[in-house]
Amino acid sequence: MKKTLLLILGCLVSNTILAQSFTISGYVKDKSTGEVLIGANIYNAKKENGAASNSFGFFSYTTEADSVELIISYIGYSVERVTFLLKEDVELNIELVPGGVLEEIVVRAGEERVEEVTQMSRVTIPIQQIKSMPRLLGEVDVLKALQMIPGVQSGAEGSSGLYVRGGGPDQNLILLDGVPVYNASHLFGFVSVFNADAINNVDLVKGGFPARYGGRLSSVIDIALKEGNTEKFKGEGSIGLISSKLTVDGPISDKTTFLISGRRTYIDILARPLIKAESDGEETGGYYFYDLNTKINHRFSEKDRVYLSGYFGKDEAFAESRTSDSFSSRNNEYEDDFGLEWGNFTTALRWNHIYTPRLFGNVALTYSRYQFDISERSYTKETTGSVTKIDESKIRYFSGINDLAGKVDFEFIPSPEHHIRFGSSVIRHKFNPGVLAFKSNVESDTTLGEQRTRSAEFFTYAENDMQLLENLSLNVGAHFSGFAVEEEIYTSFEPRVSFNYTLPSNLAIKGSYTKMTQYIHLLTNSGIGLPTDLWVPSTPKIKPQVSNQFAVGLAKNLDVIEMTLEGYYKKMENLIEYEEGATYLSIEDSWEDKVTVGEGESYGAELFFQKKYGKWNGWLGYTLSWNFRKFDDVNFGRRYPYKYDRRHDANLVLVYTPRKGVEYSLGWVYGTGNAVSLPVSIYPGAYPDSRFQNGSVNYYDGRNGFRMRAYHRLDLSASWTKPKRWGERTWSVGLYNAYSRRNPFFVDIQTDYNFNDGTEEKKLVQYSLFPIIPSIMYSFKF
Repeated sequence: MKKTLLLILGCLVSNTILAQSFTISGYVKDKSTGEVLIGANIYNAKKENGAASNSFGFFSYTTEADSVELIISYIGYSVERVTFLLKEDVELNIELVPGGVLEEIVVRAGEERVEEVTQMSRVTIPIQQIKSMPRLLGEVDVLKALQMIPGVQSGAEGSSGLYVRGGGPDQNLILLDGVPVYNASHLFGFVSVFNADAINNVDLVKGGFPARYGGRLSSVIDIALKEGNTEKFKGEGSIGLISSKLTVDGPISDKTTFLISGRRTYIDILARPLIKAESDGEETGGYYFYDLNTKINHRFSEKDRVYLSGYFGKDEAFAESRTSDSFSSRNNEYEDDFGLEWGNFTTALRWNHIYTPRLFGNVALTYSRYQFDISERSYTKETTGSVTKIDESKIRYFSGINDLAGKVDFEFIPSPEHHIRFGSSVIRHKFNPGVLAFKSNVESDTTLGEQRTRSAEFFTYAENDMQLLENLSLNVGAHFSGFAVEEEIYTSFEPRVSFNYTLPSNLAIKGSYTKMTQYIHLLTNSGIGLPTDLWVPSTPKIKPQVSNQFAVGLAKNLDVIEMTLEGYYKKMENLIEYEEGATYLSIEDSWEDKVTVGEGESYGAELFFQKKYGKWNGWLGYTLSWNFRKFDDVNFGRRYPYKYDRRHDANLVLVYTPRKGVEYSLGWVYGTGNAVSLPVSIYPGAYPDSRFQNGSVNYYDGRNGFRMRAYHRLDLSASWTKPKRWGERTWSVGLYNAYSRRNPFFVDIQTDYNFNDGTEEKKLVQYSLFPIIPSIMYSFKF
């Protein structure tokens, strides 16, 4: 009996040992640069499961003590295979070798397939694919690449604004190294602030938002900067038609790296002598923008890393006039100065710590500032004999928003079947919706519109991405947020759920529901992202924006092509916009008294085919959508199409690399014309007997009841790269709007008078912005 008990006990102990689990954890990096690889796949061929590296390149994979055969893969890199006997926790740092696009590297076993991912409505575009796309004025633009994705629209010709699934530009959470960027546009909306040479990864989430994201209704654009080369000092740059840029990075020590990336346009330098020559030296002016990205990261130990990153960007337009005249004994001197500038400043201090092989934490302190400033100065000096009279006045309009935030995030990965994330954040907002200051040496100084508002936003979240069955995965989470402003405290509980069910044919059925709350609003007079946009908070009078979005879809890998088909429905509440006739300059009243509150509704379907690697790569997308708004004080309270309601939208991007060093690409877009309001009839006004009917009144039968012509455009580019002793050089040429389509920018009604018979004729006139535009750029790496 004793021997039997000992035998049973021995078997139990033996089974316990055999069933004991251990964790393999570490980082996945680029072997040539030391840059972390975000979203790399770690796959155990023997267990047919695995893990993926997070936004800092860290992964954690737990399995039973046994022999393991790991396959580590990342798009565009050679595959690494590691085999060993797992009998204790293992720290494993993987370095992958970049592979040529001609090799068409793909691992069927290790590749994360689109039909296996729980999250839907998420798109990742490799940064190299973005840099290969045709460009406007030669500028590589991340946001313009995202505009080519189904469900995402540009506001107007050439602009970098984003309208995602019926939302507005304020409803996009744009994160640069985890810090919100409030205005992502240079050049009055035609160029974004993101320098592709400094970017490691770009993710777009249009729906099915995980609980860790919040604060916006329509999308999350998560952009991660490079960390800096750990192996050697290197650089790259380019010289284009309107700007030049330079990026340098490298090691400071064995544990510290740096990155500096700058860009500046020289439109002002080119235009200044032309303006002076045209005005005989009496006038000058110009426009320029610059941006600068910096980052330092230091590894204190294998478990502790600290990152300090910053972005500084500014646009400035200016005009100066110096004139004089003389009359008899009187001499006059005149000076007029005008300035317009706007810009962003962001910085983030982050600390990563590996608490255990299964628990990863990140603590961040961030600061973000956006400000907009218009100034005008008028100076007159009048001299009569010995008497001098000086009149000087200055007008300045200023607005902005400042954020100071702290955030802590944790990732706990107890097994391949569970990936748990949780964390909290506090944000202190300071809003300055608009101040107009007038100063004069004649009249008393006056300041109008002083409405600074401080508020606090906070949230906490938890989510679990779990594998319930072999063919069923689920992401369940909750996001709880609050907003304290003046004497009001708003709170919101936001459930999030996504599921993925894989059929035997490897066709996945996906679905999601998300509730989102947004406590800040954007007031704008235009749709092209001009810097007159004013950020304002929710107040006791203006409630937070709220959306509920449902989505269902199908996903499947067609050999090397990912295919997704998604349908969505989104309802938005508490949207605001200016009342008819109100503007940001009418600051005698509070902005709360100049807005109307309403709701929005959008729904549609999106089809997307994407190939991320190979000689031929790119994507094809199509969107069928409807987008409506309803405000009590607009259109008699009736629902009307949103200005950017676009029934059909198609996008094609192709990149072809026939051999190393040669690359061709094209981009083609088609979209239904924007909705506009046009009068259906014109009635005589104040002077009915007038020959030309002065003072006529336009009658509109509903808002946005007409459509502009359809928009379509073809862009082409080619580049040739050649190795040099010091590195490599690349010549790139391109054509924007290659067949010079006269696309509508806006339309207007024009009146032609016939003075012979006193008749008049009304006609609709279309104004276009860009014809065919060639570009050339010289790039280099060393």
